[in-house]
Amino acid sequence: MAPAISERVELAKFCRSKDWSKAIRVLDSLITKSCTVQDICNRAFCYSQLELHKHVIKDCDRALQLDPSLLQAYVLKGRAYFSLGKKGDALSVWESGYQYALCQSADLKQLLELEDLLAKEKQDKNNVENGEVESGFSTIVLESEVTPANRKLSETNNNEDKLMEHPDFYMNPSDASEVCSRSSDNLSVFEGGSEEIGQNSNINCESNGRSDYDDASKLHDLRSDISEFSNIQGNLSDEAKRTKKFPVAKVSKTKSIRVDFRLSRGIAEVNEGKYAIAISIFDQILKEDPSYPEALIGRGTAYAFQRELDAAIGDFTKALESNPFAGEAWKRRGQARAALGASAEAIEDLTKALELEPNSADILHERGIVNFKFKDFYAAVEDLSECLKVDGCNTSAYTYLGLALSSIGDYKGAEEAHLKSIQLDRNFLEAWGHLIQFYQDLANTTKALECLHQVLQMDSTFVKAYHLCGLLYHGIGEHRKAIKELSIGLNIENSNIECLYLRASCYHAIGEYGLAVKDYDATLDLDLDSMDKFMLQCLAFYQKEIALYTASKSNSDFCWFSIDGNIDPLFKEYWFKRLHPKDVCEKVFRQPPIREPLKKGRVRKQDHGMTRQKISLLLAADNIGRKIQYDCPGFLSNRRQHRMAGLAAIDVAQRISRTWRSLQAEWKCSNKNTTKYGKRARRRERPSISSQNRGGAGCSTSGFSETSSSSTHLEDRLPGHNFISWQDIYSLAVKWRQISEPCDPVLWINKLSEEFNSGFGSHTSMILGQAKVVRYFPNFERTLEAAKTVIKQKSFVYNKSDMMVDLSGDGKLQDIMQAKSCSDLYKVVGEDFWLATWCNSTAFEGKQLEGTRITLAKTGERGFDFAIRTPCTASRWEEFDAEMTTAWETICNAYCGENYGSMDFSTLESVRDAVLRMSYYWYNFMPLSRGSAAVGFVVLLGLLLAANMEFCGNIPRGLQVDWEALLNFDPNCFVDSVKSWLYPSLKMTTSWKEFPDVASTFKTTGSVVSALSSYDD
Repeated sequence: MAPAISERVELAKFCRSKDWSKAIRVLDSLITKSCTVQDICNRAFCYSQLELHKHVIKDCDRALQLDPSLLQAYVLKGRAYFSLGKKGDALSVWESGYQYALCQSADLKQLLELEDLLAKEKQDKNNVENGEVESGFSTIVLESEVTPANRKLSETNNNEDKLMEHPDFYMNPSDASEVCSRSSDNLSVFEGGSEEIGQNSNINCESNGRSDYDDASKLHDLRSDISEFSNIQGNLSDEAKRTKKFPVAKVSKTKSIRVDFRLSRGIAEVNEGKYAIAISIFDQILKEDPSYPEALIGRGTAYAFQRELDAAIGDFTKALESNPFAGEAWKRRGQARAALGASAEAIEDLTKALELEPNSADILHERGIVNFKFKDFYAAVEDLSECLKVDGCNTSAYTYLGLALSSIGDYKGAEEAHLKSIQLDRNFLEAWGHLIQFYQDLANTTKALECLHQVLQMDSTFVKAYHLCGLLYHGIGEHRKAIKELSIGLNIENSNIECLYLRASCYHAIGEYGLAVKDYDATLDLDLDSMDKFMLQCLAFYQKEIALYTASKSNSDFCWFSIDGNIDPLFKEYWFKRLHPKDVCEKVFRQPPIREPLKKGRVRKQDHGMTRQKISLLLAADNIGRKIQYDCPGFLSNRRQHRMAGLAAIDVAQRISRTWRSLQAEWKCSNKNTTKYGKRARRRERPSISSQNRGGAGCSTSGFSETSSSSTHLEDRLPGHNFISWQDIYSLAVKWRQISEPCDPVLWINKLSEEFNSGFGSHTSMILGQAKVVRYFPNFERTLEAAKTVIKQKSFVYNKSDMMVDLSGDGKLQDIMQAKSCSDLYKVVGEDFWLATWCNSTAFEGKQLEGTRITLAKTGERGFDFAIRTPCTASRWEEFDAEMTTAWETICNAYCGENYGSMDFSTLESVRDAVLRMSYYWYNFMPLSRGSAAVGFVVLLGLLLAANMEFCGNIPRGLQVDWEALLNFDPNCFVDSVKSWLYPSLKMTTSWKEFPDVASTFKTTGSVVSALSSYDD
């Protein structure tokens, strides 16, 4: 009891001397030991004397939660709102307290005070309405001197509330954070701090909970990694410029009034964005008392706004050495550490701040955002959910909760959280942006466009909305519409690298090469402040070169367009891996500048002119191509890709038909003379795997179309026989995929450099950290079961050093069979590992080929990378080449001969099954850097069409054909799975034979690009 009495005596002494800062420290200590409503209200009163109005409101809210009848809290809270210029809120609070007092009549003195306050405010309101000068209101419970600096602070608050009636996505000016001595108060500075979430935080509706932290944190790009130092620093600067508001606590020393006045001046300078002046003021105070915690916190805040985070952390650390109970310093240091990427230390500091103030909505919100930025999504969900229990109107908490829930695959909960944020504040533009991105990620185009329309009606200058709109139109294949939206955004902000880069990509795709190069150059010329933006510059370099190459082939026959054959392997490797182009610039021959006619946009009329033949072919292609669409979350319906797929499938069918016609002629001759022509004669010797770097399996140096535009070329390659290989067929589809979206590096892996080719494989994650990848996580359970099946049979896996890890003992196999998650599996194995599925061979009985590799690697404390990875080794390539060769010959043998030209569906069953088997091996082979799934299904459609079978249905909802192949160890299982929905949707038809020839109708590269873009004119 003695220490408590002693503290009470000290408290009374400090209040008599008006040393409010020290009084607050004593109250902090008392509240930490034994929280009473009166002490909380006393602290609110002390804060009111320092004009730390946000802290007043926060303490009053806390007091009213504990005792709703405490009229003093209503009085203090209303006065705090009034001082912040929020007179409507003040009146509302006082009226609430007055109504409560009328019913309770417990404290008549406070009741009368509330009556006086209401009467005065209503009279002032009438005076203002009648044109009279509004009287001041500067008294708070006791005589509270309002210094010029403090008066200016209040004026700043009022003025900025007016200025921000139409906010953009920066911080709310009405939500200034206050640097203060209070150990348990929270301050978000470094990424836009939120002083008090829940009360004074919205521009138009102050009770909705939107805080300054909230708004500043929304500065970060959508779904990007916002933990980067440079991004966070940029946000600090932007916030300071826009809000110019950052109240700091005033704490007395021996000469308390003089020191409080200097601190008040420092506060004003911070509020005005004059950080250097503020620092000099705090320096003067710290010269007299170097361990003065409140001045250290104030100076640390100013340093933070100047992007001097190390100095800021130093000041916060010194403040904590002086006062370990200064929760504000713990919180601010946590924010600073988060800005520097020190996630563990940041969380540790914020957790300490939370210990000093349990259930603080501010700190829970703060820690939730930091957890989200460092990709601990489950912890973020926990913190943000707890925050919303305390402060149910926090729009930022709802927004980040939506992002975190989306990351862990709770899409329903994520949508509800995003919508709730917008319901609380319809003008919260960044919340709209996150919701748009959410719908786009799920491939819900309709809802995404609806949201974009609403956002741009609210604010037609919101550049992020134009970028999102451009992304969406690009994703659905409407590049010209994307260009239009991106151009509007660039008219508003001409240095927006995201808009510039994306517009360049769209110009590139539709054949406007001069404009594309111009935008690529503009992208390369920008000064950058983040790694994400630097990555866009790297891509701009590579794609500019591809644009120049494509432009050089624009007037040439499409058969001469060959990225795999003409582009340097090192360039392709660096492009795909997104590496710094320095080595490429030094070692690789650059493309020549664009020719003047193309630079000015002049193209050959015949390339863009529409004829009856072109129109009929495009209509047919659109109908056939849309059949490739996956009906799964994350897969946008892309009109341009559908047209590409249709044209490619028809092209493949026409080329194969000519081959089969020649083979049929050979077959007829073989009936007369079997020794001259037969299966042995038709078989082509497999290409040697030893020359993969400059040719070899998968792609010749010049490409299929360069050497097979006529039957003569084919005969030159295989004297006496008009027979194309499986590589030629798939290369044709690959070329169409490359030209349809030229910024996707769709490349034959064996045509990259030797170093890259030695073991590179495509990598597709289902879980990345804690995030569930929207496209591929639906395959998680089947992949996990496949992994367990392999382990059960082989009793071992490989670690990341490719060393065998034995799992046969200690009941490990049994534990693995019971595993339900990545964590369960990892716990048994004990380290990162991989295993390989197998594919039963058709060409060689009893042989098993290496299928895909299933990998599991731990990332962080609670995260895993669970993925499939397909290696590209010489031995594996050779095995799959042999399998594909046999599969292709099996198709030819099944169709040519007695079944040739048959229109009997049952007769062609062997053909259909053979087509599916070759597709099975293609999907498991995965010989492309990307795009194997689309190319595989395009060729499947083309093969069936060549046999007079057109697929008229759709791929079933939720099914991904390539994953069906990857997760089946035997081709017959894959055939049985796919035929159940594919075969009933096949229609026997020869109408495709009436289509104009694709190769001659769209002869030049320019005409192909025009055909893919013409629907969007």
